[in-house]
Amino acid sequence: MKPPARHGARLLTGAGLAAVLLLTVSAPAATAAPFAPPPADGGKKGQELPGMPVALDPDAGDAPCTPASREKAGKQDWSRQRLDLDRLHTYGTGKGVTVALIGTGVAPDAAGLKGRVTAAGAAGDDCVGHGTFLAGLVAGDGGGSPRLAGVAPGAKILALRGTGPRGQADADLVVQAVREATEARAGVIAVAVALPRRDKELTRAVADARRAGAVVIAAATPDAAGRGTEEVPSRTYWPAGEPGVLSVADMLPAGVRPDGALPTDGIDLAAPGAGVVSGGPRGDGHYLGAGASVAAAQAAGAAAVVRAAHPGEKPDAVARRLTATAYPGDIPQLDAYAAVTTVLGDSGAPGGAERATDAVAVRDTSAADRASDRATLFVLLGTAAVLAVLWGAFALPRARGRGWRPAGADGPARD
Repeated sequence: MKPPARHGARLLTGAGLAAVLLLTVSAPAATAAPFAPPPADGGKKGQELPGMPVALDPDAGDAPCTPASREKAGKQDWSRQRLDLDRLHTYGTGKGVTVALIGTGVAPDAAGLKGRVTAAGAAGDDCVGHGTFLAGLVAGDGGGSPRLAGVAPGAKILALRGTGPRGQADADLVVQAVREATEARAGVIAVAVALPRRDKELTRAVADARRAGAVVIAAATPDAAGRGTEEVPSRTYWPAGEPGVLSVADMLPAGVRPDGALPTDGIDLAAPGAGVVSGGPRGDGHYLGAGASVAAAQAAGAAAVVRAAHPGEKPDAVARRLTATAYPGDIPQLDAYAAVTTVLGDSGAPGGAERATDAVAVRDTSAADRASDRATLFVLLGTAAVLAVLWGAFALPRARGRGWRPAGADGPARD
């Protein structure tokens, strides 16, 4: 009986190898998984950076402006990894597009922004530093740290004031800024200010900007570090609530909004809004920023790259592209790389304002689905074949030893 045993062992060995080969071939299809978010520490483990304030105490008129940071980030933060900026920049940088940034102003000579900023009058004086921080996220070159560049480092910034010198939002200034951005033919208008009440003049200014061809993006809510135990009812903020404006909220690495975020509805898109690194108006150090304004700045940078990469697309088509290619979630999550590289169907082609409600069809994937089905069938059939071989290797020698009689039959085997 030894030869059959050796033969059975050889069969088992061959079957095992076949099984390993089948599992190796099928492993990529079986283990493919969606994006896994980076650690919640924002990629800054082991280093401390000062926070960038949204506003300064309005009653402390003689208080100093936000001081220069003495600390520098040692690595790329999670937001840039999440948006896949290293790969995005091989396809586009937003060159030739002007982004009007409405906030606390922007320091034109700030590290990473030299030669990229146009700021007239008070808009060039950023005492708070928040506007300069956002400008770095939109179009900064990293200030000697290329991996900390903004989403659209080839774009230009038009700095405009939407706040007083200490960072308090001002509806009249926002209206004036939107109109100036429209007159300057800015391709993207990013409003970092969120107002609690709708303003008729702002509604008209936003409508005029959209008719002039601008993609208007706004923070979904005011920035709020936390509310404590106070319950704040959900409400709409402006201009994020205006028709055609892309309302952007902040999210954590896990893809959810921060616990202290103000509740609102009508959010179109979420983008990184916590533990985000950028520079300020003084010195070459770095800060950490958070809030819906940070998320809106990154979405504005993505819109600039899309406009440069797809110059034939109208504003509504650009907005649809940003939302249609977003990573699925309770709130669609900005995917800058997909927004630039995805081929959209006919309903995503430039169509003007009258087609703003059309659905966007992402490219047909039925062929890939059929290929995946065939691969799955191959694996199942191969697995069945392996099991048959294993059964034969085990059962045939035993049956031969019994003289091919059924198992359990009495009497000696016949020659």
